[in-house]
Amino acid sequence: MRIFDPHIHMTSRTTDDYEAMHAAGVRAVVEPAFWLGQPRTSPNSFVDYFDSLLGWEPFRAAQYGIAHHCALALNPKEANDPRCTPVLDLLPRYLLKDRVVAVGEIGYDSMTPAEDHALEHQLQLAADHGLPALVHTPHRDKLAGLRRTLDVVRASALPVERVLLDHLNETTVEEARDSGAWLGFSVYPDTKMDEERMVAVLKKFGPEKVLVNSAADWGRSDPLKTRKVADALLDAGFDEDDVDLVLWRNPVAFYGLSGRLDLDVTATDATHEGNSILRGGE
Repeated sequence: MRIFDPHIHMTSRTTDDYEAMHAAGVRAVVEPAFWLGQPRTSPNSFVDYFDSLLGWEPFRAAQYGIAHHCALALNPKEANDPRCTPVLDLLPRYLLKDRVVAVGEIGYDSMTPAEDHALEHQLQLAADHGLPALVHTPHRDKLAGLRRTLDVVRASALPVERVLLDHLNETTVEEARDSGAWLGFSVYPDTKMDEERMVAVLKKFGPEKVLVNSAADWGRSDPLKTRKVADALLDAGFDEDDVDLVLWRNPVAFYGLSGRLDLDVTATDATHEGNSILRGGE
């Protein structure tokens, strides 16, 4: 079984997670830019963070046979912080990088005017750079948030068919599907979706343009949720082709819209800027 986790925050995870993910069948990931859990105080924090997503994390992932790409953006939560918004002016030079396969996460957290501006601006950046967009739909008031998101997308220069609407659930999936966008579901302990609900959604709506992710981060999360969904689908009577479509071919097709997706894991140097990731060994 081959698995592509299209939304996972590996900078928050350990090398043990990479090892376990590879053993479970994960061969590719996309890591969207998100917030740290505490406020950033300067755009320079984003510079270092973006550089790590383009250098250190691909190096770490390759040690475990996993192809790592990223999506870069000013995330919705920090779009409300004026200390962070100058990042919008820094993004164009990063969106030219080879391993950047989307603009993201963008979208809404609290649905503020500042978030409106950041979303509109970054959808334009995606259009300007020929990239698709990974859009975070809000965790609160989800249906209203989806509708507001779609209004902004439809008014933008980026076709809705180049947008992945993430963090969907049963209340938003039908309108999201009818929009023509790609459909993202985060499977996460206690919150968001779980394996059984994901199976039910796929039984009702089918696997076309559906992507399933773990959204694993520094909170209580599970980087093996993609494999657990795959197993649940097989147990529920889906065939291996359906599972491969949802867990591999759909994310490949969406991020392939960037023209930059490279799933070959090449050998890396022994170190990345002098760090081998080893501790206490040769």
